[in-house]
Amino acid sequence: MEIRQYLASLNLFTRSEIENALGYFKSKSIAKSDYLIREGNICTSVAFVSSGVFRTFYRDNIGKELTYCITFPGTFMAAYSSYITGTETIENIQALTDCELLIIQKRDIESLASKSRHWLLFLKLMAEQQYIELEYRIFQLQKEKAKVRYENLLHKHPEYSKHIPLQYLASYLGITQRHLSRIRKRN
Repeated sequence: MEIRQYLASLNLFTRSEIENALGYFKSKSIAKSDYLIREGNICTSVAFVSSGVFRTFYRDNIGKELTYCITFPGTFMAAYSSYITGTETIENIQALTDCELLIIQKRDIESLASKSRHWLLFLKLMAEQQYIELEYRIFQLQKEKAKVRYENLLHKHPEYSKHIPLQYLASYLGITQRHLSRIRKRN
């Protein structure tokens, strides 16, 4: 889904509000394995993923990378805690494929929000979606078996799942690579 369609699908904005906002977005290409943001930086923008797949990970206390989010095209993403607080992030957002983004700076979003309550509603909606995704992720990890988590991912994003390396997919699912290999053989 392209950004114009995405914004229109929210039924919040007039056509002119969407067209005006698009002037604030800047295109950015990110090559496979490069980063949108690294831990220690402050997130000052939001990205709409036009194409490509990203993983968001952090390092545990022994330095092991733990992938906790996979982002697919047609969605917004940011190091959200850092974006809200203006503090350094502990997250890393890395491209798993070559990616195309549309980036909008926080100051521009705030400018839009100061001029239209529709953008305030948009910010509220984005915060709610982040919360719902986080809650779903927690429930899924605590409630569902690994096989079900894997099948759900394949069902939702079959065309992109093949782009996720085994070690990142296993980490995202909360299992070992070996366990994931067994699940894949059975499917």
